[in-house]
Amino acid sequence: MKKLIGLVIVVVIAFVMAMTVPDKKAHKSAMMKAVKEYVDEEAANRGFADNGLTRVGKNLVVKTIEEVLSNKLKVTNYFLFNTTHIEMKEKDKLLSVGMFGHVFTFDKEMLRDALEGSALEKEEAKLEEKRLKEEIKAEKKRLKEEAKAERKRQKEAAKAEKKRLKEEAKAEKERLKAEKKKAKEEAKEKH
Repeated sequence: MKKLIGLVIVVVIAFVMAMTVPDKKAHKSAMMKAVKEYVDEEAANRGFADNGLTRVGKNLVVKTIEEVLSNKLKVTNYFLFNTTHIEMKEKDKLLSVGMFGHVFTFDKEMLRDALEGSALEKEEAKLEEKRLKEEIKAEKKRLKEEAKAERKRQKEAAKAEKKRLKEEAKAEKERLKAEKKKAKEEAKEKH
């Protein structure tokens, strides 16, 4: 009889657990509450006054994290409970566990690491973007110099061609002058 009662209790607990597994929205809501608390605490710890600018900054951080969670949050259901995780630096990070209608979120240290990791990734992306811009700038400069050298070469070639044609015209003029002079002399000799 005790075994039957124990089995019934286990089945009832399992049934209650299965029926009260929180959904993705509950996980996201619990995480956003933790994020807001963390951001408020960090702002206070760093000595930021509670003014309009600070609130805008905090709201921006919260909205950014909320957007990331909306797009990248994955829920894994284990029937009696579920977990959420997000991929960061090609690794899945466990963010929360849900059971009995409650969501247990990550601790503040994990959130700090996640935010700092995200900031590090952004800094690396900025450095990569800067490097690419410098490469593009160097390539543009190289192409500009090549184009300038090509224009100079073409200008010199045109100048040389003009000089050659001028010399040919001069030589032709002198040849015609010589022929005319010769023709005059021959005409003089005939008279």
